[in-house]
Amino acid sequence: MSMAMTVFVGTLVLLNILGCLWLIWWTSRRQAGEEAEGTEKAHVWDEDLRELNNPLPRWWLNLFILTIIFSFAYLLLYPGIGRYAGTLGWSQAGQHDQRLAEVAKARQAHFSRFEGRSVEDLSADPEVAQVGGRLFADNCAGCHGTSARGAIGFPNLSDDDWLYGGKPEQILHSIAYGRSGNMPAFGAMLKPAELDALVALVGNWSQPPLSAQQAEAARAKFAVVCAACHGSEAQGNTLMGAPRLSDAIWLHGGKPEDLRHSITFGRSGNMPAHRELLSEMEIKLLAAFVYRISGQ
Repeated sequence: MSMAMTVFVGTLVLLNILGCLWLIWWTSRRQAGEEAEGTEKAHVWDEDLRELNNPLPRWWLNLFILTIIFSFAYLLLYPGIGRYAGTLGWSQAGQHDQRLAEVAKARQAHFSRFEGRSVEDLSADPEVAQVGGRLFADNCAGCHGTSARGAIGFPNLSDDDWLYGGKPEQILHSIAYGRSGNMPAFGAMLKPAELDALVALVGNWSQPPLSAQQAEAARAKFAVVCAACHGSEAQGNTLMGAPRLSDAIWLHGGKPEDLRHSITFGRSGNMPAHRELLSEMEIKLLAAFVYRISGQ
């Protein structure tokens, strides 16, 4: 707020307070020509309701005066007029930072007991399971589900199938730095028969519903189009986040129409990085929890 606006607001506030004080004083005094206290005025309603010339009770007036004194004291001690910070130096931002620092200190004291322990060791600790479960509910359940079983497009974290690896260091990297995967679209470079053969092959890798000649042609096309990422035997590649295609676990669905869509139009996914949202110890505890529920 500019200095001119500060002066304007301050003047307006002070004039309002002084105006209230003057109004109390003016209404409490008897005006010239008025009847004495307790005498009747000329106004009568409904034949029995009469107006008396009585001022407000003194205790009531004193309460109004006390509120005015309080307002002056408040504006002197706390910020209430433009850029004036008050003699106490209090502010909402300062109070927020103070409370946040207290919470951070208490959290650090609570997490200090887990210092110096590996992810594998922490994963076996029941207390870590509770703390990690709360961290998971706050930061991960929105995508992976409260039970960590995932959904279409979001990996299941409660099994042993991993896009980027399930070792502790790999889980730590995924949480801290996030992951970004992209499968290009191949619809424009495949003939309809080739697309059909790939869908049949990928949908049932060990025994595709194809003739021997068709299966051989499909595997040849797979070697050209898909093997660079998914491996020659569809075993996947954790370095690239390419899923294994030779099992029954599917990130975007394993029905023929799902596979056809994936091959034709491609797929993309992004897991956000949490290193700016969580402390190093929180990430470690969260990794321990994920490692624990994966059954490793």
